[in-house]
Amino acid sequence: MKRRKKPRPSALPRERDPAEASGFYPYLVRFLDWSAVRGYTEQTTAARAEHLRRFIRWCAERTLDRPQDVTRPILERYRRYLYHYRKESGEPLSFATQQQRLLPLRAFFKWLARENLILWNPASELELPRVHRRLPAHILSRDDVERVMAQTSVHGELGVRDRAMLETLYSTGLRRAELANLKLYDLDLRNGSLFVREGKGKKDRYVPLGQRAIEALRKYLDDVRPALVVEPDGGNVFLHEFGERFEKSRLSDLVKRYLLAAGVDKPGACHLFRHAMATQMLENGADIRFIQAILGHAQLSTTEIYTHVSIAQLKRIHALTHPAERPREPRASTPSSDDSEQLLASLDVEAATE
Repeated sequence: MKRRKKPRPSALPRERDPAEASGFYPYLVRFLDWSAVRGYTEQTTAARAEHLRRFIRWCAERTLDRPQDVTRPILERYRRYLYHYRKESGEPLSFATQQQRLLPLRAFFKWLARENLILWNPASELELPRVHRRLPAHILSRDDVERVMAQTSVHGELGVRDRAMLETLYSTGLRRAELANLKLYDLDLRNGSLFVREGKGKKDRYVPLGQRAIEALRKYLDDVRPALVVEPDGGNVFLHEFGERFEKSRLSDLVKRYLLAAGVDKPGACHLFRHAMATQMLENGADIRFIQAILGHAQLSTTEIYTHVSIAQLKRIHALTHPAERPREPRASTPSSDDSEQLLASLDVEAATE
């Protein structure tokens, strides 16, 4: 396979961000430097920079040029602006997105007040939008996954690479950034595991690899990756056509193309495989705490949302256990008194809160 040459970057000068001409900008630079020194991840620091620049541009349009000019009513006005903002598609920002754009403001003004750069913190009592945990509406079935995997067979050697990526996502439930950052020395194909180095929150973890993913990775590493490498080899497992590691957006675009080619028109890309893996493992009897460890969730409540029990599973259990769905027959065993008392107590509490 012949590796493609990377196109030359545009020679046009970068258009200057209006935020850089604002009086906010020196404070922003110092705050981001402080965030890096305190050990925040590059992703967190970059997200803070993006959201704060967006706020600074909003302030510049309203002739607000310094942090000292910002008051609590101005922050409340910005919060309402985010609520009423509409994307190009006409859709509003989700409450989660609104919260993500406001959190850096609270951190920024808290830092300014602690450094005595402002007299008081106008964001100290800024209320954030409530983010409601909802069950995912779009789930990949086992058949969906297999149809997507089959699409890689028509793309030759790059299809071998793409099959290895999809199998790894499905087998391990990695986040897309974790897949993009995966190194050769993180793989242990002999023992069937991989090491996630500095995942979300800079946390490390070991994740098991299934046999199908191992075979796909071996084929890619032996037959395809050597032709993609550009020396010096940085050691990333997955390389795109130019011999470089995948960026997150490029990885999502690639997976999305395979989903559409398979006739799976559902929102999302890499994360669909993460959720499919967790949901199907739970339905097959895996303990939720093992799934929590594989996904790298710090809190069990997060895993409970990702690994909801499907309605089909609930219907099966309902049909097997509900007394109205079963013929009368002698009971082989009765629940223990402790279990019965616990169930009745929980029902009483639930009824009292309705």
